[in-house]
Amino acid sequence: MQPTADFDPAHLARSLLRRSRQGALATLMADTGDPYCSLVNLASHPDGSPILLISRLALHTKNILADSRVSLMLDERAEGDPLEGARIMLAGQAEEVAEAGRELVRRRYIGAHPSAEAFVEFKDFSFFRIKPSGAHLVAGFGRIVDLKPAQFLTDLGGAEGLLEAEPGAVAHMNEDHREAMNLYATRLLGAGSADWLCTGCDPDGMDMQAGRDTLRLDFPERVTTGTELRKMLVRLAGEARAKG
Repeated sequence: MQPTADFDPAHLARSLLRRSRQGALATLMADTGDPYCSLVNLASHPDGSPILLISRLALHTKNILADSRVSLMLDERAEGDPLEGARIMLAGQAEEVAEAGRELVRRRYIGAHPSAEAFVEFKDFSFFRIKPSGAHLVAGFGRIVDLKPAQFLTDLGGAEGLLEAEPGAVAHMNEDHREAMNLYATRLLGAGSADWLCTGCDPDGMDMQAGRDTLRLDFPERVTTGTELRKMLVRLAGEARAKG
């Protein structure tokens, strides 16, 4: 099925990946190969791939260590019939995050799940990142699409400056620009007024969260440096104020 003016499957898939905080994780039982499904919390890597923080005592972790193939089901948790809402099934491999990449995934995961700070340093807990091989998107009748990773992941090529600036930018927005965050949410995204926080930035947009509610603020153009990010956020704040 081809995209239409009112349906952009790649954009919807990216949005679901960025906004989802829980999902159903399917693994293969280490001893029998039978399917096993569990509920997990997740956050997103700057490229959009899911980050998990799971205990080695959990059965799904033991399964992953024996066979890294997994699938992850995410849905938009729309009101009413859940089958009328969009959902995505991600297939891929769950790989334990190496020490060199731990600081980045830890920061993004804690941003999405602040309560995890109480146990993130427990020795049996480790971060895993799902490297997708493909996705199956269902967005209603006749809107069923298979997608390749390049269609829904964010290209981080040339964005080293942005990734370096991201921690400071997130802290700065949350400490000094909460009013702007609320303007993005209410005037650009049509959400209700709340204590919106920035949980991450990447070349394509910014992730926002207030309690259990999440939003994705897409940038009109790709940004790759801290300076470009600052200019983009100032520009969008101006556009939000102009809508008032």
